[in-house]
Amino acid sequence: MLVLFIPIGITVNLAEKIDKILENEVPFIEVAYYYLDFTIYFANLLFPIFLFLSVIWFTSKLAMNTEIVAFLSSGVSFYRFLRPYLIGATIVCISALVLAMYLAPQASKGFNEFKYQYLKRGEQTQETSDVYRQINDNEYIYASHFQPKSKSARNFTLEHFEGNELKFKISASNLRYSEEDSLYKLSRVDKRIIGKEEDSIMFMRSLDTILPFEFDELTPESYIAETLNYTELNEFIEKERRRGSGNINRYLVVAYKRWSIPISAFILTIIAVAVASFKRRGGMGVNLAVGITLAFIFIFFDKVFGTMAEQSTFSPLIAVWFPNIVFGVLAVVLLFRAKR
Repeated sequence: MLVLFIPIGITVNLAEKIDKILENEVPFIEVAYYYLDFTIYFANLLFPIFLFLSVIWFTSKLAMNTEIVAFLSSGVSFYRFLRPYLIGATIVCISALVLAMYLAPQASKGFNEFKYQYLKRGEQTQETSDVYRQINDNEYIYASHFQPKSKSARNFTLEHFEGNELKFKISASNLRYSEEDSLYKLSRVDKRIIGKEEDSIMFMRSLDTILPFEFDELTPESYIAETLNYTELNEFIEKERRRGSGNINRYLVVAYKRWSIPISAFILTIIAVAVASFKRRGGMGVNLAVGITLAFIFIFFDKVFGTMAEQSTFSPLIAVWFPNIVFGVLAVVLLFRAKR
């Protein structure tokens, strides 16, 4: 199934993107690496569906040749007939788990970097307006507008707390990071030190100083979570949670899907066996039609609930696992029906 569908996907994608590739004079080796990453990226994303259709095709072939009837008539239980499928699905799912945790993120990085460098040049991939972050246990920053490429910001504010008490606040109309001396250069600076009885205010035209954060980490790319392996992703989510990131649900959806996709392949395997083990009047085509319909319903649930979690306060855990729960119940029902 992979060998059948991935080349079709590459052909369709290349036909759609060829104008921009030629227009931007992308080197051939870059295009080759892009489509290698494209193959791994989409194989990881869609492999439960490919496995599902493969099992339906293979089992339908057995059913049409009356081999399943022969199995069961000889005294073999349906669960014994199911065992090789479960063993095969387990092997595939473990391999897919390793792929999703450590190999697919690297492919995702190359895939997205190529896309935004050559195909979507100029499109914004980072949060740039009204950026508010907690950078450590005591300090918070805000900027009305960030420019990641020029490493600058407008209307910058840093607040230092000790416990719940504000100790000092630095405001600047502009901030710029200098890579030459690793200093932050602030202009039109207002520093207010909070006293017990009265505040102390200092005005400075400019100030060169060291600040406790890395500029590139303040507004990560929207696809950053997809490019991190599972260990790095957990550390990144915890750091972004402390900073009060507004994209935390998006990152959690990616993390939960690392586990849910292999499990979904296992569930879909059981459904495929249950659906395809009957010898139908319409032949293999009916089983494939039923399988493709169920696959599209699964993808629909996965996309809808994933988007809900990313764009609202809906729980990412429920959103990611809801399709597996629904199809898991369906798998149990179909399995008992097939057994009878």
